[in-house]
Amino acid sequence: MPPALLYCADPLDERRVDGHFAAEAREARAHGGTVARVDHDALLRGDAERAAARVPEGCGPCWYRGWMIPADRYRDLARALERRGASLLVTPEQYRTAHELPGWYEEFAELTPVSAWTEGAADAAALALRLPPGPGIVKDYVKSRKHEWDEACYVPDLRDPAGLGRVVGRFAELQGEWLAGGIVLRAFEPYEKPASAATELRVWWLDGAPRLITPHPDGPAAHDPDPVPGPELARIAAAVARLGCRFVTTDLARRTDGVWRVVEVGDGQVSDAHPTTAPGLLPRLLLDGQGPSGGSRPGPRRDVSNPDPPDRL
Repeated sequence: MPPALLYCADPLDERRVDGHFAAEAREARAHGGTVARVDHDALLRGDAERAAARVPEGCGPCWYRGWMIPADRYRDLARALERRGASLLVTPEQYRTAHELPGWYEEFAELTPVSAWTEGAADAAALALRLPPGPGIVKDYVKSRKHEWDEACYVPDLRDPAGLGRVVGRFAELQGEWLAGGIVLRAFEPYEKPASAATELRVWWLDGAPRLITPHPDGPAAHDPDPVPGPELARIAAAVARLGCRFVTTDLARRTDGVWRVVEVGDGQVSDAHPTTAPGLLPRLLLDGQGPSGGSRPGPRRDVSNPDPPDRL
């Protein structure tokens, strides 16, 4: 039997799947998958039992597909699901490893910009001394604020304590209670302007194999991105294998010298897809372990946690 897929519930109607994931959920059901819902808001409030309440007893192995979850809350969800006879196929340890930069950086150090980090508050100027001089990027263990580029992300000179402190302080202020882990500084590398999806890609890895290559979610629309050059993908595959996590995404950007670089690693369960990505690709991948052309297609199965008609998804 294929694993179940756990999607976030609509915060305004817990009988429905969140609209952002509704098309995926419909495709999962059409492909024979069992769909259940998790209350993401309850999980963030610390009520893991409430979050898991609509997952059927004895559900068995599950993939989560939804909004990001802090690593500690993911652990709480895993424990609540275990009490209901369900088990996440990505363990809490694997989730934290792929989701937070300190967990994945060592394996990708030669493929990604030089980085340094600390837990909580820190002397940013001392942290910057661990990076080469020049411009840098500020983020936390999980996210940057690239949409506030000059204000809370980009540092023109890491050796300028005042400028660095200003950007780090503003970043921490804007992140507020959602600051994940601590401050991360990364060396800035110039990338090609993303005029097409071929310069920013997201590679989806399942059990160490690259199963899908899609445009980066923030990139321009495109039908089929150019493939990543073979030798570079092979180097990334080696790092993914060393990481040892089941479902991983790697975000790639092409530097101005033509070299592909890993700019982010993530847990695939909480990685978004580009709007042009067919909604059935990821459910099929997780249900039968195949890419878009693989696997059989069993008959429909209803959403076991939803007694309402299928169109409510």
